[in-house]
Amino acid sequence: MSFGTLIGAPFQALRRNPKITVGAALLLQGIPTILVSVVLAGAVYFLLERVVNSDASDRNTLLAGAIGGTVVLGLLSLVVSAISGALLQGVVVGEVARETLGEKLTFRSLWQLVRGRIGALIGWTFLVSFAWFVAIALVVAVVFALAALGGGAGVVGAVAVGILGGFGLVALAIWINTKIALVPSAIVLERLRIGEAVARSWRLTNGYFWKSFGLIALIGVIIYMVTQIVATPFSLIGGMLGGIFAPTSLSTDDASSFTQVIVGQLGVSALASVVGAVVGAIGSVVETAAVSLLYLDLRMRKEGLDLQLVRFVEARQAGQELPDPYVVPAPAAPAAAPTTPPWPGS
Repeated sequence: MSFGTLIGAPFQALRRNPKITVGAALLLQGIPTILVSVVLAGAVYFLLERVVNSDASDRNTLLAGAIGGTVVLGLLSLVVSAISGALLQGVVVGEVARETLGEKLTFRSLWQLVRGRIGALIGWTFLVSFAWFVAIALVVAVVFALAALGGGAGVVGAVAVGILGGFGLVALAIWINTKIALVPSAIVLERLRIGEAVARSWRLTNGYFWKSFGLIALIGVIIYMVTQIVATPFSLIGGMLGGIFAPTSLSTDDASSFTQVIVGQLGVSALASVVGAVVGAIGSVVETAAVSLLYLDLRMRKEGLDLQLVRFVEARQAGQELPDPYVVPAPAAPAAAPTTPPWPGS
């Protein structure tokens, strides 16, 4: 497939089977994200209202508790987002693969096809997230350690490590994330374990790094631009609420006016989260479909997968049954050496 085909095909997948692609996006990622956003907004409002209506002596304690509670809720929302994203990945990868064979499965059939790999997908998502968290934490720890030394040398060292470490992490993320981009496809379609899928993705992208990176980056830019176009009006409305409803609330001690602003901004934020969740879920479908097609394209180039798929479709039309064409057969065990007959008289 040409680069232009790989760019356009994911968007065509949305049109060919919207009940599965868009429906799965809303069911597995959009709705959970909306529910989490509503709960998070309500909890933040409750915590901030307690801070605003509290006595001055208790305000610092309640503010610290509100910040801690918000952080915990934010982490929980990230966990839910990671799990829902892994579920959506599995369904979209399966849909793209079966659609390539000319099949149009129902959501139930797709779920039965991929549900055995969901655990591995979730594990892979958390493993990658934890690895990058550790990498970032190490750089931040070194920066703070150097800054804590004090003096000009410590400050200069902290700034240098922060800048070089930041650029280094960005370069490393581009390289690593491109090399392991095909892991979810290998987990679902080839039914590999996580370690085997990582090695498989690494081998498939050898010699095609820039094509893989260019596709992933361009799709990401398109999705980002669409998301920003949708989100910008809500950001502008939220910023104007303070001046519209309570222009002096931020400079006075009027708790009721401040509460009005908070309620309005949380309402706009919740609405923006709903719209953003829908757009983000559809964007996740496009991104996952693009990477899945890249996986198929690289296997066609390196392994002749297209010929295997043609043989599979022809055999299916003839009423024959063949194994799943996406699963790479295990190498045959070496034949046992023939036993040497004993010498006469031995």
